[in-house]
Amino acid sequence: MENLKDIVLEFNIECEVTEIKPLGEGLINDTFKVYVEGEESPKYVLQRINNAIFQDVELLQDNIEKVTSHIRKKLVAKNESDIERKVLNFIKTKDLKNYYFDGEKYWRLMSFIEDSYTYQAVTPEYSYTAGLAFGEFQSMLSDIDKELGETIPSFHNIELRLNQLREAVEKDAVGRAKEVQYYIDEIEKRAEAMCLGERLHREGKLPKRICHCDTKVNNMLFDKEGNVLCVIDLDTVMPSFIFSDFGDFLRSAANTGAEDDKNLENVNFNMEIFKAFAKGYLEGTKSFLLPIEKENLPYAAKLFPYMQTVRFLADYINGDTYYKIQYPEHNLVRTKAQWRLFECAEQKESEMQKFIESC
Repeated sequence: MENLKDIVLEFNIECEVTEIKPLGEGLINDTFKVYVEGEESPKYVLQRINNAIFQDVELLQDNIEKVTSHIRKKLVAKNESDIERKVLNFIKTKDLKNYYFDGEKYWRLMSFIEDSYTYQAVTPEYSYTAGLAFGEFQSMLSDIDKELGETIPSFHNIELRLNQLREAVEKDAVGRAKEVQYYIDEIEKRAEAMCLGERLHREGKLPKRICHCDTKVNNMLFDKEGNVLCVIDLDTVMPSFIFSDFGDFLRSAANTGAEDDKNLENVNFNMEIFKAFAKGYLEGTKSFLLPIEKENLPYAAKLFPYMQTVRFLADYINGDTYYKIQYPEHNLVRTKAQWRLFECAEQKESEMQKFIESC
């Protein structure tokens, strides 16, 4: 860990680093707790930025700084207590940059938030809390006056994903297109309807807003009493349709089965989770949400399993070049499970619409 200590000391801190330990189960970044002399609890969190995923580190860190600064100002204006636990605080390097490059890897340092917890369980209660927290997060950023870039360009652009699928089918690199023709046809039948968001945006009816774009229950920190402290994991915060934060959460949280469930009877769309999340989200976004955004929330719930089906299917046809697989048909199994989830959401669209109208 000695070289990690050297990296920490490149940041603007004035205390003796005593120990560095791994933290959490992050899939993308390597994360460590940093302990300093005289304190039992960790003082900082050191994180390696995965520049294979986030290739423009300058843009990434600039986005995060703009977002956290804006939220901090909002909290100060509201006379919030305990602000240091309610927004992430990143430490500058000694030459005042918001990341450090060691010649090979990129690193950032943030303050450790004491007595904070994350939860993995998806229940109606936590789904309501998540909807409220992510809605309030969007609300606080709805009037940000600084421009943010896309940390992953066209991340949730369904038109792009459909074109990638069509290119995969045309090339048919490993001869798999014929066996999945049913799914190709079903996807194409709905393609025009599922590109609604992009069309509305081009017509000037649907704005892009600053969204989190990775809405999961475990991307929130809670205090001991179970109250939300703040939203974390800000790498994908960027301009997007509000459908991103709404639909992405439900794609995983409202699925009664696994993302790669071989038994499609396990897969359904959980309306209790939908209602809880939607209720919280609508409460959190009431200050800015447009009618066209609200009325299309059921579309968002359908869009994300549809988009993930498109992505898994394209990768299967391409010969499994993007997603890690555990067995040869893994991407096909994923495709079928996501399509089943999409169909279940599709069947419940009118029920979703009625609930949204009642809120």
